[in-house]
Amino acid sequence: MASNSDDSSSNPLSGAADDPDRVAANLQAAAPPPVDASVDAPFSSLQSRMHQMFPRLSDAEILRMRQFGQPMHVEAGEILVQTGQPSAGMWVVLSGVMQITRRDGMGHRQTITEAHAGYFVAEVSSISGGPVLVDVTASTAVDLLLISSERLRALLVADAELSEKIMRALILRRVSLIQQGSGGPVLVGTGREPQMIALQGFLTRNNHPYTVVDANTDPEAAAIVERVAAKTGDFPLVICPDGNVLRNPDEGQLASCLGWLPEFDESTVYDVAIVGAGPAGLAAAVYAASEGLHVAVFDCRAPGGQAGASARIENYLGFPTGISGHALAGRAFVQAQKFGAHIAIPTEAVALDCSCSAATHYQLGLTLKTGQHVNTRSLVVASGAVYRRPSVKKLEAFEGRGVYYWASPVEAKLCKHEEVVLIGGGNSAGQAAVYLASHVTHLHMFIRGTSLEASMSRYLIDRIASLPNVTMHTCTDLVGLDGDDRGLTSIRYRSADKVPEQRMETRFLFMFIGADPNTDWLRTCGVSLDEHGFVLTGVAARPDSETPPLTLETSVNGVFSIGDVRSGSTKRIASGVGEGAAVVAQIHGFLSKQDQVVPMAVQVVV
Repeated sequence: MASNSDDSSSNPLSGAADDPDRVAANLQAAAPPPVDASVDAPFSSLQSRMHQMFPRLSDAEILRMRQFGQPMHVEAGEILVQTGQPSAGMWVVLSGVMQITRRDGMGHRQTITEAHAGYFVAEVSSISGGPVLVDVTASTAVDLLLISSERLRALLVADAELSEKIMRALILRRVSLIQQGSGGPVLVGTGREPQMIALQGFLTRNNHPYTVVDANTDPEAAAIVERVAAKTGDFPLVICPDGNVLRNPDEGQLASCLGWLPEFDESTVYDVAIVGAGPAGLAAAVYAASEGLHVAVFDCRAPGGQAGASARIENYLGFPTGISGHALAGRAFVQAQKFGAHIAIPTEAVALDCSCSAATHYQLGLTLKTGQHVNTRSLVVASGAVYRRPSVKKLEAFEGRGVYYWASPVEAKLCKHEEVVLIGGGNSAGQAAVYLASHVTHLHMFIRGTSLEASMSRYLIDRIASLPNVTMHTCTDLVGLDGDDRGLTSIRYRSADKVPEQRMETRFLFMFIGADPNTDWLRTCGVSLDEHGFVLTGVAARPDSETPPLTLETSVNGVFSIGDVRSGSTKRIASGVGEGAAVVAQIHGFLSKQDQVVPMAVQVVV
């Protein structure tokens, strides 16, 4: 699993320190170059850590593992697993040699390593049983110890020393695959498809390797385009690891191609279902799962939520050098899986049926597969918010073609050495401005107010003021967009001190104007919302109740709300994480008071 020098800074699981948490804090994207090689691990760092990526186990360590595994024997040439198949768990090689190779959708193969006696074969997906990113074949007759995903999670919890060694290796192996862009789908485009950026962002935020090729310059891609008779509207093409070709797919189709869509056993009863995998939802998942609750987590797109738009957070406790929201989410995502939380991405909540509330029986509709049901005893609403869009004509037509709501390394690479405009005055806007300023020639920042004092942290205000290539435009509103067949070409805006409207040429407009609560799916259930659509909790949700409600419980028994979606919450990442921890104690209290457990039914539909 050697890696190249591309994009080491954008991997939320990479890092220069030996601390596995530092490693886990850096897994992000796959293509762009490092933003700051002094902060994030470059290629040379991974090369120097091969002994950690592929550690050899001692006889004593293997002996401790035996209670968690099952001995097995395979003959030479036998294929244990192929790219895209569900992981069986972790194999510990007792004798013989196993070959691990990577393969992309175009059939390119490359040997990663050979595992001899004393080495283990596994990757991050081994923890959850998700699709593997490599092919594993027995080069000789091999004696193995197979530790299933379930037993691997038990091992990681039971043995702290082995857990540190295994987790560090699994994370570094995923980092290497991401940096290589191997073991994943191949995205074929012509350089003019907005959906290409969307799919890259989707894969990046889900920490999955991918490769992008140009149909105009790559002979193999051109041959595939000719073979499938692709037309202009078919791009981007996605070549899945199994060889199937998707034509201009959406995120759900791509997820299906990669085997991400989960299957639920209708006889399983979860203790808690969490809707939303932002910092609050992931915190609830980590604390609930680590305390023995059976947890399911659903998110419509990727871990991180709105926090994923934060390029670098410098006021989060414990990270004096800063951490990106995506990196924080990458850490929490792996941590929740380690403790056994079942995380289903991408799924989207569309309705909550509380018609049987007297029996504590609810029905939650999620987009995925028609007819499936997930049973749960309690529910946590952590669905966060959706990006707010200004009322400007042609906005939708330019989304992905010059208008962006996310400032990741993918977008930063697109606008490198360009003049860009960013609209917004909150912390996310400030973090994005600081990040983009290191890539672009000049950044114009538009805010509606007279200053940033009321909406942004002081350290960000000072940082922006010190940037020589950032110009602040106060009391300014966006009024129009113009473009050509390539996308956005200019914007029109109006400032309080200048009349009439003005025009600025730019092909890149970043929108960070806030978000609206994602609560439409709750309206059929009777969960009380405030005038802005945020979820009411505690006394505000039940003002006439004789029994004081739990502080994070909604107007419906057993339904809790945390994070940005909750009315009255402090819209900060640390606050959401704190509420995620606090809600678990309240869930324990709710479950302990149930005289008879009657599960809520969660319906999963496409």
